[in-house]
Amino acid sequence: MKLGNLEDLFIDELKDLYSAETQLIKALPKLAKAAATADLRAAFEEHLEQTQQHAARIEDICAELEASPRGKKCKGMEGLIEEGKEMLEQKRERAESNVTDAGIIGAAQRVEHYEIASYGTARAHAQQLGHNRAADILQQTLDEERQADEKLSELAEGMINQRANMVTAAVANR
Repeated sequence: MKLGNLEDLFIDELKDLYSAETQLIKALPKLAKAAATADLRAAFEEHLEQTQQHAARIEDICAELEASPRGKKCKGMEGLIEEGKEMLEQKRERAESNVTDAGIIGAAQRVEHYEIASYGTARAHAQQLGHNRAADILQQTLDEERQADEKLSELAEGMINQRANMVTAAVANR
């Protein structure tokens, strides 16, 4: 796609976000299944439902703009998901679930931060272009991505990192 103006760039960003969300829809069930902590599993399952809504919102915005959300592969999300897969492989190799859950949270937060940056940029471009409805929809999604990140932080800081640290201390004392 040729990027001749801000409108072209905005549509390209929507395609990238759509690809990111569809990749995440496939990855989140694997993260939920791998999570040892029930609260973490529930957070991933809840975010899967939101992610499906996020993809549908992008489809809605693109329909309004008479553009297709398809046709681009988000390489950034592809790389982040690949890193998450590496953490899942670690889970298969090692038995310590608290440490793995802490790693899974880290991988998931990198995804959330990527999405926060991407949605923020797309929202700013929508505002500049006068696509007010699209900007509002993108802001709603941006807010949900921030909430998902906060929830992951709460899980990590509230119990999972502490448990992982106890494992580290126990190993060091052997």
